[in-house]
Amino acid sequence: MFSANLESLKITIIVGPKGPSSGINSKTPTVFSCRPTQLPAKAGALPLPVLQRKYLGMENLMFVYCSCKVIWTLLVTILGYASSLPLGDDSICTAEELAKYSIIFTGKWSQTAFPKQYPLYRPPAQWSSMLGVTHSSDYSMWKKNEYASNGVRDFAEKGEAWVLMKEIEEAGEKIQSVHGIFSAPAISSGTGQTSTELQVHSRHPLVSFVVRIVPSPDWFVGIDSLNLCEGDHWMEEISVDLYPYDAGTDSGFTFSSPNFATIPQDTVTEITCSSPSHPANSFYYPKLKILPPIAQVTMVKLKKNQLGFPIPHLNQPAKSNEILDTYSETPLDCEVSQWSSWGLCRGPCRKTGTKIRTRFVVLHPANDGTPCPSLEEEAGCEPDNCV
Repeated sequence: MFSANLESLKITIIVGPKGPSSGINSKTPTVFSCRPTQLPAKAGALPLPVLQRKYLGMENLMFVYCSCKVIWTLLVTILGYASSLPLGDDSICTAEELAKYSIIFTGKWSQTAFPKQYPLYRPPAQWSSMLGVTHSSDYSMWKKNEYASNGVRDFAEKGEAWVLMKEIEEAGEKIQSVHGIFSAPAISSGTGQTSTELQVHSRHPLVSFVVRIVPSPDWFVGIDSLNLCEGDHWMEEISVDLYPYDAGTDSGFTFSSPNFATIPQDTVTEITCSSPSHPANSFYYPKLKILPPIAQVTMVKLKKNQLGFPIPHLNQPAKSNEILDTYSETPLDCEVSQWSSWGLCRGPCRKTGTKIRTRFVVLHPANDGTPCPSLEEEAGCEPDNCV
């Protein structure tokens, strides 16, 4: 509400709810006022009309000055309030300040679920250690359809975490967007479990992590900014199926592809049963509508005892080379090579001879996939160079 005249200037500002750093109380309106200089009782020896004109000019100047000052204060107040508004969904979390979770990563990369080019040696299928962070919406470890950072590139290609750790620490120092870092041990086979604990904060309720697929060019699984806060409470438990991603920094098609940098760098993309659309791709299963999950992560909120401390979580023992009943069986059709050239025509002179061509198995069938066709074909011919 604005009201102004030459005798007084009064502005009332009513703002919304108090922000986390605005210092504004929503129940009390902010009032700014200023009064111009009053005409003194004694004005010296100048004639009264002259004095009246003089002080009238001063009142006008004072009014303009007060108006500018109050408008400027109003703008600063509004901007300060606006800066305290939530930037993302995490800023409206009103749950208790801290919560602890157990996070369990389960590898489902079995030869039954992913029979094509499944790595059996040098090195066999396995998972790197997990590297994760709890943070606010101001930070992003990785994001689909965006370029991977140098740290994510090094982790996805080589499993090296130093650069990524430095990026996380710098983000935490500069914009206070990171609450904590967590990690879990590697899994020495494609199937198995690893676990650790993490802590989230009401201003940092998001969870992100990456786990490298080993061996692979630059493939990984992970979660990007999963919010564990639901308004005024924390989730009790959540499970998420994980699918492979390509970091966009290496152009290899298969698990064991040699290093072949992608220039220029591509964005992070999800690998599906039909993308990349190339028969050489290790995840190429054209008869499937969707790949089975290659891993799963489960987060369980740890309950507090009477003293307010989290009850210790007993880690589940790691499981190696164990295929659970819940793992999918992906049918794999037989793949054969192209036919060879026809061989020489053999047979007696002046009679029909035979010639043969062959092909070989490129990929053996699995899990009730289409069996291999005949690998040899025979046709009639007239013998050459017959005497």
